[in-house]
Amino acid sequence: MTIPKRYKGIIYICISALCFAFMAAFVRLSGDLPTFQKTFFRNFVALFLAVGVLIKEKIPLRLESRRLLFPLTVRALAGTLGMIGNFYAIDRLVLSDASMLNKMSPFFAIVFSYLILKEKLTLFQLAAVITAFGGSLLIIKPSLSNVDLFPALAGFAGGMGAGLAYTCVHYLGQKGVKGPIIVSFFSGFSCLFCLPFLIVSYQHMSLMQLLCLLGAGVSAAGGQFSITAAYTHAPAREISIYDYSQLIFSTSLGFFLFGDVPDIWSFVGYAVIISMAVANFIYNNKRHGEGYIKRH
Repeated sequence: MTIPKRYKGIIYICISALCFAFMAAFVRLSGDLPTFQKTFFRNFVALFLAVGVLIKEKIPLRLESRRLLFPLTVRALAGTLGMIGNFYAIDRLVLSDASMLNKMSPFFAIVFSYLILKEKLTLFQLAAVITAFGGSLLIIKPSLSNVDLFPALAGFAGGMGAGLAYTCVHYLGQKGVKGPIIVSFFSGFSCLFCLPFLIVSYQHMSLMQLLCLLGAGVSAAGGQFSITAAYTHAPAREISIYDYSQLIFSTSLGFFLFGDVPDIWSFVGYAVIISMAVANFIYNNKRHGEGYIKRH
């Protein structure tokens, strides 16, 4: 029996959520290292694995059209900046807060899909996006007395970068660009981007810190391949809700590994954002109908 592309996308995105939750935990466990250093080693491992897949599957590292180089570069730059913001937040916030701010990415993906890919954006979807942004404010808690304000804003910006990156991934998937090529280009670009900062601010690492960063890289590579496969199988509006399973994984890991307990306002923010994701998911299913779903 052939599995519909939509259901493959759901499976892939849940796997990616688990992998990214472990990535975040490994990043925190690596201790007090510069964010750019963590980002570099995370992507260096992913680059090594991605190139290995290209070689194993004999996938030529080329694009069908030079026009695809621009969205590929935008995907790499947005993903890199988004990751830097996310890692900065992971080191300074409750793990589940950092993860949830990063999970604003599906709402940003909806906005960027409308602006870039010209996908339709209804009034209901717009209301869901605005309400979700309101929920994120409950996590960010914007006030001068909040010492975690800047890390929270960095995490929010990280979600924006990820949303733009995933929009580009969906576009590239529609144009036939294979996942390993997208991951390889992104990982290589990110390593080159972070290299000057790494040289300037490099800190010596213990064996345990190195192992944690390697674990983060392996987990991230699994998450990256899975999320790339997910968004090449189905558009964001159909599968993005399942990305929120990462909250369960991150909250559990944060509690058992670091003793993290989110405050009440964060839980309210989680509820608002997830409720909007669920509402938008149900709305899209009703709007497009069962026939649309079967075709995908």
